[in-house]
Amino acid sequence: MSLVMADSISSPSSTILLCPQTTTAAAAAAAASSQPFVFYPSLLQKQPDLPKEFIWPNNDHAAASQAVEELNEPIVDLGSFLSGEATAVAAQLVREACLNHGFFQVTNHGVNPDLIDAAYEEAGKIFELPVNRKLRMTRKPGGVSGYSGAHADRYSSNLPWKETFSFGFSGSEEMPSVVEYFRSVVGEEFERSGWVYQRYCEAMKELSLEIMELLAVSLGVEKTHFRSFFEDSSSIMRCNLYPPCRNERLAMGTGPHCDPTSLTILHQDQVGGLQVFAGGRWLTVKPCRSAFVINIGDTFMALSNGKYKSCLHRAIVNRERERRSLVYFVCPREDKVVKPPPELLCAELGLRQYPDFTWSDLLHFTQSHYRADEATLKSFFKWLMSSNRVDDCSM
Repeated sequence: MSLVMADSISSPSSTILLCPQTTTAAAAAAAASSQPFVFYPSLLQKQPDLPKEFIWPNNDHAAASQAVEELNEPIVDLGSFLSGEATAVAAQLVREACLNHGFFQVTNHGVNPDLIDAAYEEAGKIFELPVNRKLRMTRKPGGVSGYSGAHADRYSSNLPWKETFSFGFSGSEEMPSVVEYFRSVVGEEFERSGWVYQRYCEAMKELSLEIMELLAVSLGVEKTHFRSFFEDSSSIMRCNLYPPCRNERLAMGTGPHCDPTSLTILHQDQVGGLQVFAGGRWLTVKPCRSAFVINIGDTFMALSNGKYKSCLHRAIVNRERERRSLVYFVCPREDKVVKPPPELLCAELGLRQYPDFTWSDLLHFTQSHYRADEATLKSFFKWLMSSNRVDDCSM
């Protein structure tokens, strides 16, 4: 695979990071100087073979393009739940989905479609920036904010075929933090982008709190319990771009994993590519323009004492069309202790499934020590025990 140094690139054409061949002298010298590598999907599309760093194992990639059967996840009318017209119906639909695979969709959610369209438009402007400019926004080691191409800044194999741009949001500051982030990191001319995402994140936070009420009712706990827990949440917003890939049977947009966060609110374009592993096979989540896809993450699974499932999922790519998505990861405040409510600890529901932990510890683990997969929580608790961050008395 050809190596392209960041300093040598001036073309504004489409970009993603290129993982270097670590065995070459050029790569070793570049690593020593901490210079990033970049790659262009348009150039890689012209190469006969896909670089090995992007080739996923057969067991991870099995039947990706053949997974045509749909998940058949419920589509919940959130407005009817909030108005009280169909509370029991919505709660039962969510309960059945979350007991099995943790995925459902919500419609009548109150988010302005024009705001969603604007968020996609602003994401496009960021991904179309010249590569040198994007590299100046690269996510710092251990951090969650900034630009990343193929996550080559974190991994050297099984690279995802995508670009991402992420930033944090809490909504608790008097000043609009997202606007300030865009001004200072992306550039003054992106102030409008900052305002779009400020409003989008505010809408996502309110939506997340409404969904927390729905989850609480479905679990049989006090309606406001999870809403109160996440009222001061510190969440993560991410824009994804999956370019076309001629070797789509070997590459993955995002490999199989469970989200370590609490709740994921996804809006996907009409291209499709999200797949969920349920019932022993990969199933497709069909895009719905008016809906958000909701899935349970590891942290909420722990909050439900293991009752609701954080399910394995992935994103595939195709050879003809790029795919875009907007993802809002709901997280508790970093110092907040994650533990189930008393109602989920009664005798008939079983013993505690997980020890107490904080989101800051789990975030640090997944950003600095572990690549999220289906065993993240199990590995995380082993790490906690080995690093003396938790003891048996918290069970």
